[in-house]
Amino acid sequence: MNRKIIDKIGEAVVINVGIILIALGLIWFLEPNTIAPGGVTGLAIVIERLIGVPIYLTNLMINIPLFILGIIVLGKGAGAKTAYGTLGLSFFLVVLAKVEFTHVPATEDPLLASIFGGVVVGIGIGLLFKVGGSTGGTDLAGAILNKFFPSLSAAKLMMLVDICVIALAGVASGKIETALYSSVCLYIMVKSADFIVEDLNYSKSFYIISRRSEEISKRIIDELERGVTALQGKGMYSGEKKDVLMCVVNRAQVQKVKAIVREIDPEAFVMLNTTHEVLGEGFQHNK
Repeated sequence: MNRKIIDKIGEAVVINVGIILIALGLIWFLEPNTIAPGGVTGLAIVIERLIGVPIYLTNLMINIPLFILGIIVLGKGAGAKTAYGTLGLSFFLVVLAKVEFTHVPATEDPLLASIFGGVVVGIGIGLLFKVGGSTGGTDLAGAILNKFFPSLSAAKLMMLVDICVIALAGVASGKIETALYSSVCLYIMVKSADFIVEDLNYSKSFYIISRRSEEISKRIIDELERGVTALQGKGMYSGEKKDVLMCVVNRAQVQKVKAIVREIDPEAFVMLNTTHEVLGEGFQHNK
């Protein structure tokens, strides 16, 4: 029970940090330079320029139907997180716009605004995706589509939807530059979100073939406190049976494993792979 409470508190912190980053990216970089990187917020930026409707209001009005669809497809938990994400984004857009430090644009250069706005907003979106939330709009659409196409990340699916929105935003603004800069921003947003969702948690998996596998595995277990599994292998050329050691470690332990293997058996065959997610003892808990 205590762990569930801690997990819920952690999720709430991550969601709020993500929402604040998205709001800051919009206020500091995107809205002042009319950069509309797709999605409801992108359309809201263009609509504000055309008819003066505030971004937070457009954000709320368009996302109501998506809330209903999100609850049906993603479940009540995801629907609650999305509702909070959308309401929270609108709230922080209003509040931060009134704070002297945050309502001043960071730059008037559209290229810089596209790059840094994309990074800040992308990190915020990635944090929300990390805990199963979103701020509605096309990021909610991406999360919904991810349920049907799990081989594609929610961030990449979001990009496909946003490409269409960017084209409409360019037409609505009457400037091709808006669509071009928005495309740059969208690409950076997706890469930043993917990095947060997938790459920050990557580990390294070792496959080690050595005649001194017992010594190597004992050193790894004793010094790094990592489990080692011996798989039965056979060299098809020599016909010799050998143990294939499999071990997953975090990034900080990679060089230590290499040093252990090099010290015990310089002739060992070592294969190193990047593993984006590991669940189980010593790593993430399987939720």
